[in-house]
Amino acid sequence: MGSCCSSAKGKSGSQRDDQVTDASTATTTTCSSPTKQKQRQGSGRWRKKSSGLVPMDEAELRLISGRMFLNGSSNVACLYTQQGKKGTNQDAMLVWENFSSRSDTIFCGVFDGHGPYGHMVAKKVRDSLPIKLCTQWRSSLAGEQSSLSKSESAPDSTLSEDAASMSMDDEFCEPLEVEENEQIPEMYLPLKQSMLKAFKLMDKELKLHPTIDCFCSGSTAVTLVKQGQHLVIGNVGDSRAVMAVRDKDNSLVAIQLTVDLKPDLPREAARIQQCKGRVFALQDEPEVARVWLPNNDSPGLAMARAFGDFCLKDFGLISVPDIFYRHLTERDEFIILATDGVWDVLSNKEAIDIVASAPSRATAARALVDCATRAWRLKYPTSKNDDCAVVCLFLEHLSASNGAVEENHTTNLPHESGDGMAGVDDNKIVSHAVSLVRSGTFESSTEIVPAPESTDERLSSKFPGQSRRSLAECISVADDEEWSALEDFAGTGFERG
Repeated sequence: MGSCCSSAKGKSGSQRDDQVTDASTATTTTCSSPTKQKQRQGSGRWRKKSSGLVPMDEAELRLISGRMFLNGSSNVACLYTQQGKKGTNQDAMLVWENFSSRSDTIFCGVFDGHGPYGHMVAKKVRDSLPIKLCTQWRSSLAGEQSSLSKSESAPDSTLSEDAASMSMDDEFCEPLEVEENEQIPEMYLPLKQSMLKAFKLMDKELKLHPTIDCFCSGSTAVTLVKQGQHLVIGNVGDSRAVMAVRDKDNSLVAIQLTVDLKPDLPREAARIQQCKGRVFALQDEPEVARVWLPNNDSPGLAMARAFGDFCLKDFGLISVPDIFYRHLTERDEFIILATDGVWDVLSNKEAIDIVASAPSRATAARALVDCATRAWRLKYPTSKNDDCAVVCLFLEHLSASNGAVEENHTTNLPHESGDGMAGVDDNKIVSHAVSLVRSGTFESSTEIVPAPESTDERLSSKFPGQSRRSLAECISVADDEEWSALEDFAGTGFERG
């Protein structure tokens, strides 16, 4: 919880929401570099990739079959984003079916921007990172065997200037996470290396971008590639991937697939401190560890890895992804990718139960965002709720067990975050969410980062003056209350780019 960027000037006791505005001003002024303009000189050459391919513009991206980036759904996925009350929606999301021209492959991602130009960074990463990954993946599969045999220790010629030695970020990267007794498929190593290259190229492009100032702005990214029963996840920052799995009793449990890369994690803090960066929390939000410059109380970034934020890249911040592999089984039901606007107020188990109880696949992502938006009022009544973006990926075996699925349909939206989906019954979503929360205590979940106490108890101890209404009461508040998540959704549909 807490804004992504802050300033130690906020120690005087100003409210958390004010720090967002102060931080934008402070970082723009403080995070300046005499070499910044020099870095941008000649950046026009980056309109072409090293392979000679001209990057697609937004109009061309919209024409790609199976690519969705606005509120909507398909047979296998749904996605939804909603602007919070802090200003421009800085969250972005993407579902790309038939990824890399493979009918059995899908790419999903959510991207949470921060800083003055975070919304631009998040959208740029959303649009460029998958294309870079696709290019690298195809190249690795079609390239010379000698190149593949060296891929684990050195990038190919497109990154020759970066391959001279292992950098600090590579040294602290632990990209391979696999369950015990699980065999690595042949596709994993080329895809893993392609992810590492694509993330590095993405950050390099942002550094030299001619129009987006990424010096004190950046974005998280949690991405996945599903190919058949193989799942590979690349994560930078504190957005999160969670999977719903049936246990031996046929009950849904939550498996957290990624680690929230916060600055106070031991390995992250060690790297930052070794690079002379500092990690500490402000007095008025002791639960939020932040990254600070060595001799300046700015910018106060609330994550240890991110795209952009080049003011901190020499002081321990990296853009190297954690990469995880998992073999999917018939017990795996669906995967949720969401920005921290969801996870700040809902547990993993609450999130999967909300999605599982949604009236249909098409409404699942919106139901989760609506519940998160209402939960913000319960848990942080004096704070402005954060932007939320959710992607729900339903796994293949559900198609056969659940029968026919809804037909795809396309409707243009005037704004990415302002309109809902066609055929959504608001009352039905709320009633399902209320019945879910009132049904009793949630079952324990299997997570990488366990929660030893309930969310309400934990937050009550940290914020003794806050509201104590239940989540169900919060969800079922009157529709005329100011921040109702179900108001003003006159538009419908989604867009496939």
